[in-house]
Amino acid sequence: MKILGISGSPRPGKTTDQLVREVLRATDAPVEFVSLAGMRIGPCTGCLGCVNDNICKVKDDMAALREKIVAADALVIGAPNYFDMLNGLSHSFLERFYQFRHREGGVVSGKLGVAVGVGGGAPEPAARAIEKFFEFNQLECIGRVLAIGPASCFDCGYGENCTVGAIHHFYGPGTKITEEITPRLARQPQAVDQARDLGRTLRQRLSGVSRQGHLETAPKGKDADDATNS
Repeated sequence: MKILGISGSPRPGKTTDQLVREVLRATDAPVEFVSLAGMRIGPCTGCLGCVNDNICKVKDDMAALREKIVAADALVIGAPNYFDMLNGLSHSFLERFYQFRHREGGVVSGKLGVAVGVGGGAPEPAARAIEKFFEFNQLECIGRVLAIGPASCFDCGYGENCTVGAIHHFYGPGTKITEEITPRLARQPQAVDQARDLGRTLRQRLSGVSRQGHLETAPKGKDADDATNS
């Protein structure tokens, strides 16, 4: 079995990356972690160039990720909430799964998935969007894990005085930025425990399928015919 973790946060090393990695570590299985930070991944253009071979024709960094996605038996995808919705980088990445949908979507359908959502105040929108993409592409989502991450306002230099920023909004006027109020995954043991539980569940599900021979025989694709809270 192989499990691929993807963080759609443009801020490497932050909460989204950390939470995806927690799930991966708990699987005790062969894993690979990929951060989309710094990658050039545009949205689906609707060109339909992928219809005949289930391979996207847009030339950017998504092309190098395709093989990893197809080879994986399970996907752990994490993303932050930007403006009460999935951030743009993650959305573009997931839009490009359109290349896998043609002729019953056999390239990725049947894989298992875990949704990881992070937000400065509301991580649910990001996880919910990932779950919807899983549904569209016929992946089975075995669960979600949510965590609070530090909004960019903690680091921008103006967070304490900006009346439209996250500090003012979440903590109230006059709040000073301190380490004590800065969201850290290490101070969210429930989220960490849930991530680890999902990792173990993912391993158990994949081990069960492998023992039944489904993973060995299931086709891996036509070739076989993770602006603010990161």
